[in-house]
Amino acid sequence: MQSTIPYRTLGRTGERVSAIGLGGWHLGLERVDEPLSVRIIRTAIDRGINFLDNCWDYNDGASETRMGKALRDGYRQKVFLMTKIDGRSYAEAMRQLDQSLERLETECIDLVQHHEILRYDDPHRIFDEEGANRALVDAQRAGKIRYIGFTGHKDPHIHLYMLDVAREHGFLFDTVQMPLNVMDAHYRSFGKLVLPELVRQGIGVLGMKPMANGIILNSKTVSPIECLRYALNLPTSVVITGVDSMEILDQACEAARTFRPLSDPELTALLSKTATAAARGEFEPFKTSSIFDGTAQNPAWLGDEPQRLQDLMP
Repeated sequence: MQSTIPYRTLGRTGERVSAIGLGGWHLGLERVDEPLSVRIIRTAIDRGINFLDNCWDYNDGASETRMGKALRDGYRQKVFLMTKIDGRSYAEAMRQLDQSLERLETECIDLVQHHEILRYDDPHRIFDEEGANRALVDAQRAGKIRYIGFTGHKDPHIHLYMLDVAREHGFLFDTVQMPLNVMDAHYRSFGKLVLPELVRQGIGVLGMKPMANGIILNSKTVSPIECLRYALNLPTSVVITGVDSMEILDQACEAARTFRPLSDPELTALLSKTATAAARGEFEPFKTSSIFDGTAQNPAWLGDEPQRLQDLMP
């Protein structure tokens, strides 16, 4: 079957990836049984979606395990596989990475990202000499991963700070993942503050939460297709969207297949429809609450603070 999904370039890596990516979280939910998740993944790949998202902590590992099973029988070679780790220390990052490799049934993951950069201390912990980025660089040299990025959903200024701390350590990320949707444009906007900097540096842009897990749709201001079209209209390499049924997969594929750039009047009309509802972040609770903050609810996932800092304590 010939793909009708458009492809884009992943920043300066040169990798060609599908404009729509398959989110990993939904694939491990209780309402999505394993046969359905495998069917969703393989059908998505057969239709031309080659960017697969996942995370070490999604559904206690079920999302990665199911994806690993779906990628048997030659499917692994057809995709650009991404996952994320929560560990901030070298030891915890390496432990989580090795577990992800085992669950995903692969010897090399194409892209691994530091997950949930939500706090101003996260960049310092990650770039400490005992931190997680050294683990990922070592893993990259060992052939366990190909590219390194980071994610976050809380505040664009923290994303910019992460880029600054990385630069101070002589490191340039390959990718950055962040919320990009019709409401982000009006409130604490990643699209306005972070996106231009990523484009300037040639960093691959991974858009997520185009519908905020359906929460944006509850505002009754926009349709799912409008949400996807808006995110695709931005200079994203990939727009990652959650899929929990074959019908939702059809919707995502149709949005990608029929995508055309929005005209200025279309864009203005779309943003004017969401302006009032978006003004206080009510429909982006990942910015305004801790409900989406897995690492805040499970601090043990981060690992130990650097020993040299612990030694400073009285």
